[in-house]
Amino acid sequence: MGRLIIEQIVSVDGFAAGRDGELDFMRIPPGAHVPDPGQTTMLEGVDAILLGRTTYRLFEAYWPGMTVDEDPIADFINRTPKHVVSNTLSRAPWGDYASATVETGEPRDSVRRLKQRYRGDIIVWGSLQLAGALLQAELVDRVRLRIVPVLIGEGRTATPGLRHPRTLRLTEVETFPGGRLTLDYDVL
Repeated sequence: MGRLIIEQIVSVDGFAAGRDGELDFMRIPPGAHVPDPGQTTMLEGVDAILLGRTTYRLFEAYWPGMTVDEDPIADFINRTPKHVVSNTLSRAPWGDYASATVETGEPRDSVRRLKQRYRGDIIVWGSLQLAGALLQAELVDRVRLRIVPVLIGEGRTATPGLRHPRTLRLTEVETFPGGRLTLDYDVL
């Protein structure tokens, strides 16, 4: 049984999106992709991607048209099985690639089933409401924060809906040119 990993890109002041959902603070200028060995190593153990409906729509509009020349993880994202938690979508196409599977019902039930299905890890990107609900349900094994060197002052937290504290244990820190930082935590 694999682990459930939540990975979020956040500002230094801890926001995963602007007040109205803006994501422009996390944009990397063209040609500025820096190799991220920790990301590559982590993805080697991932068997599936889990997204909420809103993040699925953002990803589906972007990733199927990307190549590894444009972003080194494009092939991984496009070819890895994807699941979308939604009670409103009936299908989840992914360009010329295999469609994502729509998971209806309670997210915690879907995650329990998926954790039994996949031997490797399952990663949740973005999907703020889903991330908060899964942390609340105590189904998350690891949290990975990719911090960009910007302060945005206000916005949406990475875990809305989390009503009780979760203790984390820092397992790894990576630093990158330009001030980016990645923090890996086990959820206790």
